[in-house]
Amino acid sequence: MIEAELKACVREPAFVRAQLERLAVGRDEVYRDTYFDTPDATLETGDRELRLRTVHSADGTRSLLTYKEARVDEVSGAKPEYETRVGEPEAVRAMLRGLGHVEAIAFEKHCRNYEFTARGRKMLATLVRVPEIEGTYVELETQVTDVEELPGALADVRAVLGDVGVGPGDLTTEMYTDAVRARRAEGR
Repeated sequence: MIEAELKACVREPAFVRAQLERLAVGRDEVYRDTYFDTPDATLETGDRELRLRTVHSADGTRSLLTYKEARVDEVSGAKPEYETRVGEPEAVRAMLRGLGHVEAIAFEKHCRNYEFTARGRKMLATLVRVPEIEGTYVELETQVTDVEELPGALADVRAVLGDVGVGPGDLTTEMYTDAVRARRAEGR
């Protein structure tokens, strides 16, 4: 699947949250993300990601292993994505280390997720706060099976963002990993 996703800085978090609450009941979750790479950063330089995520919510804890290929759309940053549930995250962490991967960066995200259907597509909107960086972000995504479907899906995502009060000028392609690294470098 290809993740047709746009990310934006939220200027009015309370307003956007109220609009999303009209579309779906939100659920609060805390993500603990660890990104892995080779010692010479082969994945990062190839615009790929390997992430182990542990999600804590009122429903319990679950872990996911995700691999994202290089971008297929430069404007949105859309990437083909492969994800599977992990029963034993520490075992997966040991396997990745055993295969020569290193922990490149780890950080926490505080999220409120909304699942709904809009414009005939299943969508996931996530309001995000990363304690190490300033601001609130919104991610809105839908999934497509083919790169030819991407422009239409991204148009629908843009339209829904507009419906909840997020304009084109608010969009960003900055990755949380880059923002956290920059913030940590400032603190040195």
